Amino acid sequence: MTTPVLREMRWWDIEPVLELEKDLFPEDAWSRGMFWSDLAHARGPNATRRYYVAEEAGGDGRIIGYGGLASAGDTADVQTIAVAREHWGTGLGALLLTALLRAATTFECAQVLLECRVDNVRAQKLYERFGFEAIGFRRGYYQPGNVDALVMRLNDPSTSVSAQGTEING
Repeated sequence: MTTPVLREMRWWDIEPVLELEKDLFPEDAWSRGMFWSDLAHARGPNATRRYYVAEEAGGDGRIIGYGGLASAGDTADVQTIAVAREHWGTGLGALLLTALLRAATTFECAQVLLECRVDNVRAQKLYERFGFEAIGFRRGYYQPGNVDALVMRLNDPSTSVSAQGTEING
């Protein structure tokens, strides 16, 4: 399998990202407005967000994954990471997370936080491989399903980012 191409997410990516979002997170999918709002803060000298999409390499440029990060002061939050089902287990989630942690380092963040569904063990294992530790729960965080979130933290994201395989275009 060819390595997907990572690039910054732009407004014209919102529709294909929404399709993937609705497939992967049918009960608690983000809205179009949520993506528009975050992308509005992702460019320029005062940017506080960084969003990436992963396109299928050698294909039609179909979006097969995406991820986003927000920063505030010395803390960043992984807002979302998603990988198309047919690409689960290929390392694409790790590629996206590496890009987000590099962005957190660029934003000079000392720590990165995230929420993960308590029933998403696959994602939790990915985050643990990168050094994230569970620090608490948010009861009923994911609505309308009333699913709890596991809150995880990574201190000093620069130390957990490996130098492999994250070429980001655009």
